Amino acid sequence: MTTPIRLGIVGLGAMGRHLLTEALSHPDFTVTHAVDLAPATVAALQADHPDVSLSTSTADVIAAGDVDAVYVATPPATHAALVVPALEAGQAVFCEKPLAVSAADAAAMLEAAAGKAAGVNFSLSDRQSTRYVEQAIADGRVGDVLGVEVRLAFPVWPRGFQAEATWVGGREQGGFVREVFSHFAYLTDRLLGQLSAVYVELGYRDDGLSETSAYGLMKAGEIPVQLSGVVGAAGPETYEWILRGTKQSYKLTAWRDLFVAEGNEWRPVELTGELGSEATRLTLFAQAIRGEHPRDLADFAAAERVRQVVEAFHL
Repeated sequence: MTTPIRLGIVGLGAMGRHLLTEALSHPDFTVTHAVDLAPATVAALQADHPDVSLSTSTADVIAAGDVDAVYVATPPATHAALVVPALEAGQAVFCEKPLAVSAADAAAMLEAAAGKAAGVNFSLSDRQSTRYVEQAIADGRVGDVLGVEVRLAFPVWPRGFQAEATWVGGREQGGFVREVFSHFAYLTDRLLGQLSAVYVELGYRDDGLSETSAYGLMKAGEIPVQLSGVVGAAGPETYEWILRGTKQSYKLTAWRDLFVAEGNEWRPVELTGELGSEATRLTLFAQAIRGEHPRDLADFAAAERVRQVVEAFHL
């Protein structure tokens, strides 16, 4: 493996461009290639990044001999066709979530990833808030876990930064259950165990696009987990995950703000150290490439468990 690791990026939408920026200044990587199917996107980015080879051909990255690792930031239904040949060619893969939409695609990706360096970019996988609650459960500070609630609300969907990604608003592979709830499903799976659907339903708008509401009752073992989500709600976007315990309860809002309750009021938890970001997850990915097994890098097996409960909403 070369040092720094030669990274190729496939997909230069919002997430691809963000990770490109992070990777360009990351000490473990040098970005050698980046690909997007839109010529205008490629042309605009090439002017800003003359040292990176940009093109519209995935063959310039996938299974290319001068690329050690690949970041895949394309729509989920395309992941398997990119990830499987990359892994089979000996490239490490860091893939956007959700892992896949279909069970067949996910199975092919899991098989190809066996024994390989492969991770999935769940934003809560290495957050300080995740590790803090995980330790509170392990230490017994939470007491018995009574339940989990996930509350999501969006004035519009897709959100503004995803407006150009039309697939995010479609039923086939988009919607906020796949795009947003999957992160909180990962968090719950990691802390409490695999989720299974008890009762789930989606409400749809009349234009054939993705869901406007979601309600789900799930279980992690015997622990109830509830999701409620809406699109078109007045007010700010809401991202809220609550774990209820007999001794302590925890509330995570806006992805990183953590609160604890031991009585009748929430109080903020002061988190120290690196909060977690694409940059820190790139560091974990580099560790995996070098033969380590960083726990805070979500693997394909965890992503498949998340896919199963997310896709239960769409059956």
